[in-house]
Amino acid sequence: MSDNTITRRGFLGLVGAAGATAVLAGCGGSSDSGKTEIEVVTYKQEAVKTFERLQDLFNETHDDIHVTITCPNDATTVLRTRFIREDYPDIVGIGGDVTFSNFVDAGILADVSDFDGISQVKQSYLDTLDKLEFVPTEGIYGVPHSANAAGVLYNRAMFREHGWDIPTTWSEFTALCETVKAAGILPLYLGFKDTWTTLAPWNALAIELAPSDVCQQVNAGTTTFAEHYREVAEKEYALLQYAEDGPFAYGYNDACTAFANGESAMYTIGSYAVPQIRSVNPDMDIDSFVMPAVENADDRILNSGVDLQFCVTAACPHKEAAYEVIRFLIEHDSMQAYVSDQNAVPCVEGDFELPDVLDGMREFIDEGRTADFQDHYYPSEMAVDAQIQTFLIDGDVDKFLAKFDSDWTRYNRDIIAKVQDYYATQG
Repeated sequence: MSDNTITRRGFLGLVGAAGATAVLAGCGGSSDSGKTEIEVVTYKQEAVKTFERLQDLFNETHDDIHVTITCPNDATTVLRTRFIREDYPDIVGIGGDVTFSNFVDAGILADVSDFDGISQVKQSYLDTLDKLEFVPTEGIYGVPHSANAAGVLYNRAMFREHGWDIPTTWSEFTALCETVKAAGILPLYLGFKDTWTTLAPWNALAIELAPSDVCQQVNAGTTTFAEHYREVAEKEYALLQYAEDGPFAYGYNDACTAFANGESAMYTIGSYAVPQIRSVNPDMDIDSFVMPAVENADDRILNSGVDLQFCVTAACPHKEAAYEVIRFLIEHDSMQAYVSDQNAVPCVEGDFELPDVLDGMREFIDEGRTADFQDHYYPSEMAVDAQIQTFLIDGDVDKFLAKFDSDWTRYNRDIIAKVQDYYATQG
């Protein structure tokens, strides 16, 4: 999940002001040394040290290309300002979310179908990016690099001590929570004071209980969220009975600290939380499992989306040099360094050593049994996380679902019109 999003209307307005479709100035050129200069701007500020090492290694091993990788705070705002100035980087490293959708829709990104490294990318993650497009757009506009995985983190040592089995269905999960409570241990920590944390279990439940393309179906006018999200909402509400008292008084850092200190057996969050947890308890033995929202274990799906992809801007004058940089970033040793540092899931094929916290999800990763975070389709103006928090406090599922549908229509009016016009034209 990322809050680095631009509204479609605002973004297109700024692109229009910049003269937007792609023949724009400001990209990489040649340096005084005669090397081709390639600039990469990525939003992964927490990975700045990793990218500094990769940048230095690339420059040490390439005589004809020099790369500069920056990871600014609030990268989307930085990019927006640069777009206004027609100062485009050659490559942008962004997540697979509505920001990417806006970039594709605005013609900012180049088609990278001719990049030979595409053959290394797992098809499931290419499909994920395809589905993010507002309307089908011919071509490939991003090279998926790494993903994250979300479900349930658990204290492996505690589970081993008590002989608890990993649940594979919703009934088994709730029964486990009751067993943990009976042992005098808190089953879950939630930390819902920070509204974005409500989306962690929401996404993990939604990918099994609602169609993966429910947002596209709603845009096309063929269904409603009220029809598909009721069970998702009810099951997230059910988690409250197994969590800390007053979960809305504790935030993300509180939850990470409590879980690290053994105050709960499980934590409904993604692998991205592990560095924060281990900053409190470096030796904690953590594993994870897929949230079992369904009653048929074979229907479980891992919540995994593209956390980082590399996109070449349409204005880049040195596409082959940009491809060489991306080729380096997805090759085995570079990818393994990133995966190990960031507890990430590689989006490319290969024999990688995954972080031990993903042991329980390895089967799903290897088989490509994954589906994207549904909040990657939600407009930031809609503040879905705050809506979920409000619902969890008052428990009125009908009011929540009605507002979800009405707000979706309000904040996606332009996209809905475009999608429905597209399908009407296509028959």
